[in-house]
Amino acid sequence: MRRAAPRGLGSAVAGLVTRLRPPTTLARVQEAWPEVAGPALTEEAQPVAERRGVVTVGCRSSVWAQELELFSAELLGRLNQALAVPGASPPLASLRFVTTGAERVP
Repeated sequence: MRRAAPRGLGSAVAGLVTRLRPPTTLARVQEAWPEVAGPALTEEAQPVAERRGVVTVGCRSSVWAQELELFSAELLGRLNQALAVPGASPPLASLRFVTTGAERVP
C-alpha cells in the first residue's frame, strides 16, 4: 500500500510512545498527569512512584506539597476518571505528596 504523502512526525512519535510505554499504573498516571493537573501544577509536581494504588507525587517545595494535599481528593478523582476501565474498580486509592527539593521535578 502506498501513501499519498509522508506521515507527520507527531503521529509517528505518538504511535511509538504508545508502543514503548511500560504497562504500569505509574506510566499511565504520568501520561495523564499534565491533562489532569494542568500546566501550573505540572511545573511544580510530578508523579514519581506508585505502589498498591498509592501514587507518590514529588513536589518542588513543601509549600506545594501542602497545597496539593488540600486538593488531593479532587486530583485523585480526576486521575481515576482518566484511568478508568469500564467495569473495573478505580485503579488508585490515594495520593501522597513529598518534597523533592529539586528545581524542576523530572
